[in-house]
Amino acid sequence: MSRRLISTGSPFEKTAGYSRAVVDGDFVFISGTTGYDYSTMIMPADVATQTRNCFNTIGKVLTEAGFAMADIVRATYYVTDAKDADAVFAVCGEYLGAIRPAATLLVIAALLKPEMKIEIEVTAKRRS
Repeated sequence: MSRRLISTGSPFEKTAGYSRAVVDGDFVFISGTTGYDYSTMIMPADVATQTRNCFNTIGKVLTEAGFAMADIVRATYYVTDAKDADAVFAVCGEYLGAIRPAATLLVIAALLKPEMKIEIEVTAKRRS
């Protein structure tokens, strides 16, 4: 199987030279995804909506790649404020509660832009 690159059309992808996702065989590696609504490039103010936007973008990319949310095996969450963890975990539970991938949450000093409160990256493996 060949390597395939997937883009959401975000201007960041071209500028920074990366793909939203890379499909390689039975795996898809989805880059760190922030809470933008990529159709409008609007960033909501609250972390819960940003987290939902992250998962909505990830879900669309998985579908385009021929995968499903249930294929996610690894997730990494980067948040800029530890106080946001409960809100983030609540949304993660909505999307991944039945899937339960291996996961890590890191509290970091900042993301690229101050309005970014969360970034999520995932790896999925196609189920046989």
